[in-house]
Amino acid sequence: MTLRAVVIGCGHYLPSRVVENAEFEKTLDTDDTWIRSRSGIERRHFAAEGETTSQMAAAAARRALEDAGRDISDVDAIVLATSTPDLTFPSAATMVQAELGMQQGFAFDIQAVCAGFVYALSNANGLIASGQAKRVLVIGAETFSRIMDWTDRATCVLFGDGAGALLLEAQEGDGTPADRGVLSTDLNSDGRYRDLLYVDGGVSTGTTGQLRMQGNQVFRHAVEKLAATANTAMERAGVTADDIDWVVPHQANIRIIQGTAKKLNLPMERVVVTVQDHGNTSAASIPLALSVGRERGQIKQGDLIVTEAIGGGLAWGAVVLRW
Repeated sequence: MTLRAVVIGCGHYLPSRVVENAEFEKTLDTDDTWIRSRSGIERRHFAAEGETTSQMAAAAARRALEDAGRDISDVDAIVLATSTPDLTFPSAATMVQAELGMQQGFAFDIQAVCAGFVYALSNANGLIASGQAKRVLVIGAETFSRIMDWTDRATCVLFGDGAGALLLEAQEGDGTPADRGVLSTDLNSDGRYRDLLYVDGGVSTGTTGQLRMQGNQVFRHAVEKLAATANTAMERAGVTADDIDWVVPHQANIRIIQGTAKKLNLPMERVVVTVQDHGNTSAASIPLALSVGRERGQIKQGDLIVTEAIGGGLAWGAVVLRW
């Protein structure tokens, strides 16, 4: 028998403020057609004043717990992927732990920018496979609206805020691709490319900083690396693209999503797409898309899913799991 990390609940949270593309026309030399044609984004959500990453993460976690029919007392660990924590320290995960009333177990953050949720899911899988935890909340949450340069039309129109969460539970499987749960993971990074996507602030500058991105260069790396990591993860799981029911990619840009699907020889009809409604929510985008895809009736129990992401670092990776 093989111990698998099985998804037993999911949920998401989006701030109430919806920002349509037209809002940017008031302050930038841009318009709805320009934004849609280059990114596929039509709208995004921005956190309210005083609304924090940990609060959104806790809201998504509560919905995942409710979906699973579990109580916070059943959870052993929280792994939170974010690049926009409330404070430098303590971790946003421990704030979520307190907000949920969890007095047992442990909680920690993962920082791999847009690849954060893939990294968090891989780490949570390791905790379960090694027997260190039976149930793990895996959350992606971001308030990227707080690190935007509102004069840079190439970046500020792309990002949004939100949170998504999965509850994983240790269950025994047969050790075959037919098992439910995480079947394989693949993680990668290459620090030589850090200047392609970064925030120009931090402890060294004494400022929060703002996001900087060389969009064309990121795009060039994204399609190639996302397809490669997805293929590696599928090979490790013992499955092929023909076996995949759904690709749930990081929702950064519709052209990257389409280009990666083409490289994987998968039709867009088998890709969950939410970028038009959420924009790029960084580490929150995959769990948001999983939760929305399940709500839409696209993702069903037993479906085989590959999910992949790339972000600053550069860091990238993929996970194959059976829902």
